[in-house]
Amino acid sequence: MDNHTKEQVPEFEFGLYTLGDIVTDCHTGQRISPQQRMKEIIEAAKLADEAGLDVFGVGEHHRLDFIISSVPVVLAAISQVTRRIKLTSATTVLSTIDPVRVFEDFATLDLLSGGRAEIISGRGAFLESFPLFGYDMEDYKQLFTENLELLLQLNQREVMNWQGNFRSPLKNAEIAPRPLQHKLPLWVGIGGSADSAAQAGSLGVGMAIAILSGSPEPFQNLADTYRRNGAEAGHAAADLKIAITSHGYIAKTSQQALDEYYPYYYSYRNAISPHPGQEYRVSRSDFGRFVSPVNTLAVGSPQQIVEKILYQHELFGHNRFMTQLDIGGLPYAKVAAAIELLATEVAPVVRREIAKKNSGISPARGL
Repeated sequence: MDNHTKEQVPEFEFGLYTLGDIVTDCHTGQRISPQQRMKEIIEAAKLADEAGLDVFGVGEHHRLDFIISSVPVVLAAISQVTRRIKLTSATTVLSTIDPVRVFEDFATLDLLSGGRAEIISGRGAFLESFPLFGYDMEDYKQLFTENLELLLQLNQREVMNWQGNFRSPLKNAEIAPRPLQHKLPLWVGIGGSADSAAQAGSLGVGMAIAILSGSPEPFQNLADTYRRNGAEAGHAAADLKIAITSHGYIAKTSQQALDEYYPYYYSYRNAISPHPGQEYRVSRSDFGRFVSPVNTLAVGSPQQIVEKILYQHELFGHNRFMTQLDIGGLPYAKVAAAIELLATEVAPVVRREIAKKNSGISPARGL
C-alpha cells in the first residue's frame, strides 16, 4: 500500500453515536420516558461539542424499544444547541427511503447547522422498515445499490433526469434546497462484507466499519479492498476515508469500567437482539476477555482505550473512531463522565501519537 504524505493524512477524528434504545435499567427496574431519553441524547451531543469531539451521529430504527425513527429531525434539534460538531446519521437505512427525501432533509440540516451535515447510509441490521414502508426483502441488495447511486447523483446535480427500477423517474426535477457545503459528505456503513467495501471504494465515498466485538484483524481486508477499488476507480487516496465504530465505555480504571458497563451491556444485547429467542450469554469473567487489548470492544481505562485505538490504526490507517456509549439504560451521568474522559484523556493522546507517526512518513501498514 502506498504511503500517505503528511499533507494527505487528515486529522484523526473522534465521534459518538447513539441508536436511542429504551431499555429497562438492570439495577432499578425502571425505564425512562421517550421524552427524557431524547433530552439526554441532545444533552450528550451538546456536551460532546463543548468537549471538542468531532462528530455526533444518531441511528434509524422503527420499533418501540428505540426512539429515533426520524434522524434528520433529531439532528436538526441538536444543530441548534451545538456550534462546531459534525452531525451524521448512523445509519440511514437507504434501502427503504426515497433518496430524494434523504438528500433534501440533510441539505436542510446542512443549512440549519452551518455546513455540518453528513450521511452514513447502510442496509441496516434490523429489517422492520421493509414491511413498514412496503418494500420486498427480496430486493434488499438491489434497492440499496440503486438508491445509493441516485443519492450520489443528487449530491452533484441541481436538476435531475433519472430512471431506475424502484422509484418513479425524475424528469428535469429541481432538487432543493442545495446544501451549504459544496457536497454533503457521504459514507457507507458496512459490517463484514467485502463486496460492500469494494462498492464504497469504487464510488469514492467514506466507509464506516462496524466492529462491535471480537478481534479487528479479520476486518483488515475490508480496508485493503476499499482502498484498492478506490484507487482503481481513480479516486484520490485522501478522499478515501475510513471510520471504525464500536460499542464502548470509559472509566478512571479498567475495573470500574468493567463493573459499571457489563450489566448494562448484557441487558442491552438481550433486549434489542435482531434474533428473538437467541439469548446473549456471557459471564462477567468472560466479558473481561472481550475487552482485551486485541478486542474491538472499547471498554476500559483511558490508557487502555488509547492503546486499543492506536493498535487498530496500525491495522486500518483509519481517519475516525466513533463509539456508542449510551446503551442498555446506562444512566446519563455515567455517559457524560465517559464523554469527558474520551475528550480529555483519550483523544488528545491518540491525535498526538498519530501526528508523530505521520510526521515521520511512517511506513507502518495503513499509513
